[in-house]
Amino acid sequence: MQRVFVTGATGFVGRAVIQGLRADGYTVRCLVRRGSERDLRGLGAIERVEGDVLVRRGLEDDIAGCQAVIHLVGIIREHPAAASTFELVHTQGTINIIEAAAMAGVRRYLHMSALGARPGARSRYHRTKWAAEEAVRASGLGWTIFRPSVIYGRGDAFITMLAQLARRLPLVPVIGSGRQRLQPVPVEDVAEGFAGALALPGTEKQTYEVGGPDAVTMIELLDLIGAALGRRRVRKVHIPLSLMRPLTRVLHPLPGFPVTPDQLLMLQEDNVCDPAPFYSTFGIRPVRLATGIGRMLE
Repeated sequence: MQRVFVTGATGFVGRAVIQGLRADGYTVRCLVRRGSERDLRGLGAIERVEGDVLVRRGLEDDIAGCQAVIHLVGIIREHPAAASTFELVHTQGTINIIEAAAMAGVRRYLHMSALGARPGARSRYHRTKWAAEEAVRASGLGWTIFRPSVIYGRGDAFITMLAQLARRLPLVPVIGSGRQRLQPVPVEDVAEGFAGALALPGTEKQTYEVGGPDAVTMIELLDLIGAALGRRRVRKVHIPLSLMRPLTRVLHPLPGFPVTPDQLLMLQEDNVCDPAPFYSTFGIRPVRLATGIGRMLE
């Protein structure tokens, strides 16, 4: 039985990937930062080793005995005081893991990137995701890279937050025009792709852009959420970018402020792809966004 080493296991996507791996018969070993063990409750028989992707020493010992590594660690918001920056977590953390995997004799490596990762991207989030991809491609491992759009499902941060706003507020704030498109994908589909890639040698040295079957604007997404909640209409108020930019620069360090300058840059561009190669390769039937959101919020 293959043993798979998973980083980022305590996160929203990580928990789904673990469940997918176990359903396919893999033994799962999770890298867990001290204090995060409680986030793995309910996941059954998995191995746990304490460690941190930012601490290179000892990582190869943690990985030893595994046949594959799945690296999911990522952040959407920086906390520099805690040494949690995009450059450290996305790029250096990835370098640490691929070096340790090679030292431990692992050949197969699956990597979580992000749709929009590219050289010269406006956001540091996307630029550091691209730098991590470049390290993966140069590693000599049998790699597969996944670039998902917004991932949704029960326990997520994005659709759940929008649903809470739609429930509680008479007017839901929309930054800018709300016309930029995104392509939300169910977390179960992403997890199935990761688990499926381990059994498909043809996925090595391949990059898969991952999105759902429906590309929607933020305005359309809010209306879909409202319909799932039984709301005839979600009323919206647009906040101009000219107002959000200075506000965000000043207020983003405050706990609870919803957006950072880097996120504001990403909100101004489309986040869409052609997901057909992903769905055909892994034999996954796409779920329409209205159906997925309805199931999530029922």
